[in-house]
Amino acid sequence: MKKGIGDLFQEETKYERDRMPGGYLEWSKKPETYKQYPDRPRIALPRPATEGGAPLWEILSKRRSERDFHPRSVAADQVSQLLWAAQGVTAEQFGYKFRTVPSAGALYPVENYLIINDVEGVPQGVYHYNVSEHCLEQLKEGDYRVTIARAALDQKIAYEANLVFAWTAVLERGKWKYRQRAFRYIYLDAGHIAQTVAMAAVALGLGSCQIAALYDEEVNDLLGVDGIEETAIYLTVVGHPKRI
Repeated sequence: MKKGIGDLFQEETKYERDRMPGGYLEWSKKPETYKQYPDRPRIALPRPATEGGAPLWEILSKRRSERDFHPRSVAADQVSQLLWAAQGVTAEQFGYKFRTVPSAGALYPVENYLIINDVEGVPQGVYHYNVSEHCLEQLKEGDYRVTIARAALDQKIAYEANLVFAWTAVLERGKWKYRQRAFRYIYLDAGHIAQTVAMAAVALGLGSCQIAALYDEEVNDLLGVDGIEETAIYLTVVGHPKRI
């Protein structure tokens, strides 16, 4: 059977003893860790809670993919908590900012965007999460429910949910150190983030569903990224589940 691009990628990015890639890191060319939009309006987020909450084992046992949502608003403090769970800063030591999720080489190539459909106190629109400042940067204002639903392979859950996480990969952040193997790590990083958001949603009495089926360029266009240096890789919808 002829091997496809996925098979070739898996083979070509394997590490083998005595055949590890050589070279050295050019620190002067290390990409910036944090992306910011300094010229866009910012929306402050409530301070996230870092203690208490539902027990972990209980949260894990209740996690389900939710596809039916109640049409009522999500609170801004819940959004703050979800974003902090996704990639919030938990500590700063020796000049490094540690986050809620692991990342290969602490490079954090995954960026967090939100399409806000119905959140109290936050206008509908497209936003970027500024990790270091824990705030939202407004990229576009308006109702983008139809746009994101169409981009998510025409799935109505993206229209009906209160908000949609859209994760992108800034590829050079990973490739700077790991070359082509970076792609493996980038998708693993995205998985860590999505699972943490899924658990945080349960802890807040919300539901989520993870979406890997997406029209890449339609999501890229909505977020305003080029699809080459930075490209969409994953979505998660969040809302009030009907079954609760």
